[in-house]
Amino acid sequence: MSGDAGDPTDGVLGFDHLALPMQNTTAMVDFYRSLGLSVEEHAAVVRVFMGDQMINFHLPDFWLGDFPLRAPAARPPCGDLCLVWQGTEESLASLLDRAGAVVIEGPVAREGGRRTVGSSVYVRDPDGNLLEFMTYPDQPKEHAHAR
Repeated sequence: MSGDAGDPTDGVLGFDHLALPMQNTTAMVDFYRSLGLSVEEHAAVVRVFMGDQMINFHLPDFWLGDFPLRAPAARPPCGDLCLVWQGTEESLASLLDRAGAVVIEGPVAREGGRRTVGSSVYVRDPDGNLLEFMTYPDQPKEHAHAR
């Protein structure tokens, strides 16, 4: 994608991070760690990393305060996120089971951001945010944790 002015390579490349308010801090930290993700706890935010992307979960004291850089109506649960799963559907089912996540739908065929159909499984995190795990058919079948 290129911008209209300046360098012809100017433009939006993709997502760097998303920010969501969080209610159940301990349960959320434990859940995302149980998914094998890198989690960092800070004074106002919990950061969850997936490769080069990040979710900032704002702690309740932070988002209930006067912090202006957030969607004013955002309250948990307000997230609907799709994560790309690198591995088999069986390894995903095993991981979700160990994490205590209940599958609410799937596996089902869905078109994703790659503009191709993958297989999706849906669960909720402890705050109630919807998580979709999408496996694309061209994905390598060896699982590598995003740490």
